[in-house]
Amino acid sequence: MKKLFSFLKSYYKETIVMILCVFIQGFGTLYIPTLTADIVDNGILQGDLDYIWRIGTLMILVALTIMSFSIFGTYLSSKISAYLGRDLRNALFQKAQNLSIDKFNNFGPASMISRNTSDVTKIQEAFSSSVEMLLPAPFMAIAGLVLTFSKDTGLAISIMGIMVVILFLAFLIIKKAIPLLAKQQTLFDKMNKNIREKITGVRVIRAFNRMDYEKSRMDKSFFDYNKTVVSINKLFAILMPIITLIMNFSTLLIVYLGNIRVTNGSMQLGDIIAVIGYSSIILMSLIMGLAGITSLPKAKISADRILAVLNVEEDDSSETSINETAEVTEVIKFDKVSFGYANAEEPVLEDISFSVKKGQTTAIVGSTGSGKSTIASLLMGFYHSYTGTISYKGKNIKNLSSAALREEIGYVPQKAFLFSGTILDNLKHGKKDATDEEITHACKIAQVNDYINSLNDRFETSVAQGGNNFSGGQKQRLAIARALIKKPELYVFDDSFSALDYKTDAKLRSLLKKETREAAMIIVAQRINTIIDADQIIVLDEGKVAGIGTHQTLLETCLPYKQIVDSQFSKEDIA
Repeated sequence: MKKLFSFLKSYYKETIVMILCVFIQGFGTLYIPTLTADIVDNGILQGDLDYIWRIGTLMILVALTIMSFSIFGTYLSSKISAYLGRDLRNALFQKAQNLSIDKFNNFGPASMISRNTSDVTKIQEAFSSSVEMLLPAPFMAIAGLVLTFSKDTGLAISIMGIMVVILFLAFLIIKKAIPLLAKQQTLFDKMNKNIREKITGVRVIRAFNRMDYEKSRMDKSFFDYNKTVVSINKLFAILMPIITLIMNFSTLLIVYLGNIRVTNGSMQLGDIIAVIGYSSIILMSLIMGLAGITSLPKAKISADRILAVLNVEEDDSSETSINETAEVTEVIKFDKVSFGYANAEEPVLEDISFSVKKGQTTAIVGSTGSGKSTIASLLMGFYHSYTGTISYKGKNIKNLSSAALREEIGYVPQKAFLFSGTILDNLKHGKKDATDEEITHACKIAQVNDYINSLNDRFETSVAQGGNNFSGGQKQRLAIARALIKKPELYVFDDSFSALDYKTDAKLRSLLKKETREAAMIIVAQRINTIIDADQIIVLDEGKVAGIGTHQTLLETCLPYKQIVDSQFSKEDIA
């Protein structure tokens, strides 16, 4: 929890002023019944009109002061709460960016979204209610009791008894609500996950005519969440009517006992009115405190979920620069690397060893599920739970920060992803200060420049979310251009030419070879045409290296590679 409180350090001045506003407001509120008693005993009962005007004017000034400090305190509370939410969301987002993929997957996208939205909102609400309602409640209750004791001990003890009853009821209800609140957040994650899945996969659902089935699944998640929320609200709904009933009963009790005391001459009428005012303040502060307390269990659960992310140990190293030495000839080296995904029965990769030199093109081929894309993910530093060593320019990538490593790599993923915005915005993801000449040059190599020029807005053409207003081939070429603009030391193409026709593929690779002759290049591919001219080809078979060599060498020595070639070419083509 210390980590959460550390976010408030930046706003300690505003917090102190806000607390002062709350306490000044409390002093003023407690002063009002005293003035009321005074005006009754010394003004109304004595028939002193001037005294009534004088004390009445003072009461109005006190009320205006209370209002002013209340408004200012609420403003500061809202301001700090907004900043707290901003800082927490920034921290969660940055943490998510720095986590390796395997650690990120422990939470999942849907849960990370709900933690960054719903959970942070609950923390903000708890902060506001704690400062505005829970913090002044003990002070108001104790001060009110002290003032009541100064008027009459018996009435003060009666009010204390009523307070104990209310607190006991609140304790029982909150104790019962806490497990339900934890269940609510779990069900919210599940519901969020289902909604995200159904929206993303809407085309598949419609293609297989599974709308009714998926609707029934969604209805169940909605019903489960709704049932839990209703149960929680019922518990808290019981509390307020009971407290209101007890408050009204306490007022009747004070009036009854006060009447006896006034008749006996042991108390004045003004004192009875003051005690009624104090009891109302005490019980109202109790209600305010309980309202603040009811938000704390929700905030506690949300805080635990946020801290579960923030406390995850990052795999990143503090080494933020890569200094190339003259002795380093290998850009990438895999040394006996083995890797398996979480909860997988078998490893995806076993004892993988190879190296990639500067100016060399290395291709990785293999059957579906052989681990080709996994190798690309590992050298990008997406996963750290592997055995063996992966080195970049002689340095273990586990000892390098993700930012330093990825700054050196131009990566084109298997599924080309474009961000909403414009074509230019997406291309500048590769290099934010890229010039028009660099952008145009990269687009020409990627065979996408002519297409962009044919658009009305050219580089300012809007891109829909995920690039859904472009075809697969257009997205792939834009993703390739984005990587080329970066001019990195290492290019990684993860099956990035699969959506291109053979003519475009051949022309792009011809220009690409000239452009990247000073860099190392790794191409993960299914099509032999794409990698036939590579300097070395790594053949994977069931997660193991089945062969390394050139196209011709592997045809003669590697059976899995020959089988892949035979499946794509006729005997005449191979000859």
